[in-house]
Amino acid sequence: MVHRRDLLFSLLGLAISAGRLQAADSGQTGLLMHDGFSRHLISPAHPESPARYAAIEQALSDWPEADSLRALQPLSLADAEPWLRQIHSDAHIKAIKSQQAFFDSALLATAAALAAVDAVMQGTVRNAFCASRPPGHHAMNTGQEEGFCYFNHIAVAARYAQQHYQADKVLIIDWDYHHGNGTEWAFYADPSVLFFSTHDQFAYPGTGSPQRLGEGDGKGFNINVHLDCGADDKAILEAFETALRPAAEAFKPDLILVSAGFDSRQDDLLGCFNVTDDGFYKLTQWVMALAEEYCDGRLVSVLEGGYNIKGNASAVISHLKALMRF
Repeated sequence: MVHRRDLLFSLLGLAISAGRLQAADSGQTGLLMHDGFSRHLISPAHPESPARYAAIEQALSDWPEADSLRALQPLSLADAEPWLRQIHSDAHIKAIKSQQAFFDSALLATAAALAAVDAVMQGTVRNAFCASRPPGHHAMNTGQEEGFCYFNHIAVAARYAQQHYQADKVLIIDWDYHHGNGTEWAFYADPSVLFFSTHDQFAYPGTGSPQRLGEGDGKGFNINVHLDCGADDKAILEAFETALRPAAEAFKPDLILVSAGFDSRQDDLLGCFNVTDDGFYKLTQWVMALAEEYCDGRLVSVLEGGYNIKGNASAVISHLKALMRF
């Protein structure tokens, strides 16, 4: 007997069998899934575990509307690897490559983000979500893992969109519980990328002060919003409305990228916020409305944190429902 999950992804796979960017309904939501996302393992008891991906797979198999998602495939690793150098140094890449299994897993997640940008910028889909792991928003050029991250997928995707598709202005939104210090680092002096992050600045990595606004030409294009422990749907939505909306209206992005960290959800193992699944639905709707207004709905989101296994999967489904306008 065929398990519904296997059937679902077999059917989704048929949609891409004629090529990664086969013509499709541009109103669809793209989904990046890959068996390789389930293979990354730091250690058996580590919170960034393969169970995170398995739970998302199961949640998708239990959700009838998942059949409407448009399956996308990551770029080949060979095609994706050169783009790492837009953010990361050769020394950093070499150091991660010395741990080949970790390198391949991290590069696959970057390759997924680049494929999602392809699909959205070419109009194959309206928006896309990458259920990828490991996460990436803490990665800098230290030559080692930072906060479970090896390569900064969202940062590489921003440069890819700018250079490959002339998306001159990219808005990166990070709603992970932890500050995306690697993304801030990558664009701190760059006025072509507006970085907006809500987080607990006193949690790992201890960065994300609201006083950090960018430097040089990039001053004013880095927006950090600290939220206290216990922050709920209302608090995070108010932060977006108050701090991001005026900046986005002035910036007028050509593309929106989201570091979708669901460790800001209630009952997370590594966070203390109280954002609900409905909160993530509304947050996604808010961001989609911004994308509709300024960049024809072009939006790519990439999974970051989320360590309550079932809670993370449930939040992902809420996010996808909003992306699909269900």
